[in-house]
Amino acid sequence: MNEKILVLGSNGQIGTELVNALRNGYGNDNVVACDIRRPDYETKNAGPFEFVNVLDKDILKDIFNKYKPTQVYLLAALLSATGEQNPKLAWDLNMNGLLNVLDLALIYKTAKVYWPSSIAVFGPNSPKNNTPQYCTMDPNTVYGISKLAGERWCEYYFQKYNLDVRSIRYPGLISWKAAPGGGTTDYAIHIFHEALKKGSYASFLSATTELPMMYMEDAIRGTIELMDAPASQISIRSSYNFAGVSFTPEVLASEIRKHIPDFKLSYTENDPRQEIANSWPSSIDDSYAKKDWLWEPTFDLAKMTEDMLANLKK
Repeated sequence: MNEKILVLGSNGQIGTELVNALRNGYGNDNVVACDIRRPDYETKNAGPFEFVNVLDKDILKDIFNKYKPTQVYLLAALLSATGEQNPKLAWDLNMNGLLNVLDLALIYKTAKVYWPSSIAVFGPNSPKNNTPQYCTMDPNTVYGISKLAGERWCEYYFQKYNLDVRSIRYPGLISWKAAPGGGTTDYAIHIFHEALKKGSYASFLSATTELPMMYMEDAIRGTIELMDAPASQISIRSSYNFAGVSFTPEVLASEIRKHIPDFKLSYTENDPRQEIANSWPSSIDDSYAKKDWLWEPTFDLAKMTEDMLANLKK
């Protein structure tokens, strides 16, 4: 079957790289990039692009009607730190955008829908170390609340309407191609830019804040592997735990010093993102992903640091 894939929220940190990867796999014309903002030159000229606001169901319906997508990736969202500045908008975008897409996927018989969740679904009473797939989830950010609710909707649409929805709980994502989108883990991208530009960085998270992270190359590959897996292998329809590598700002800084020996790391105090980070896991158990669709990360901290610095220098 000839695939026709929609990527909604294609200009973001994940979307920018996902569109390229999907176009490499399925052909430029078969992957439609969609966003509320104008894309970069490469995305716009390599294949079809549509201006879409996922909250405008009429325009969204026109796009579904025009392309009759076999797969939809819904990436449009307000992230943790940005969402706290405008909670009602974050809830509206993260929740109603998802419901609009799920409803249209049923109408147009879309074979597969992908929607990303996050480690933000965990909260102060979730186990911190090796956080399991199933445990207490009491998120205290609007982003986390909307992601947890979204997971329940995804499973509901699968159980009630047999819609093939798939999802991953992303950790912090580190990439050099696109700017981060206002998340609590963004320090782990800024630190590389500042190390090369200034030789120093002031972290908004404390020296001992350990968080789960992943290099974008692994995240994109894992996402596509999940979508390519036979439906019979997918045992979780809420969202899969997904892990790469966990580290603190201090550990990351010492890895950067292997390449930039004089790099200096300092810390700012009373940043609201610290409180968000305190409620999140420090490491993730992703054994279901490993068992069901043979997920395995390839980038450890050393390999990621080397690749980030090499690409940013270019």
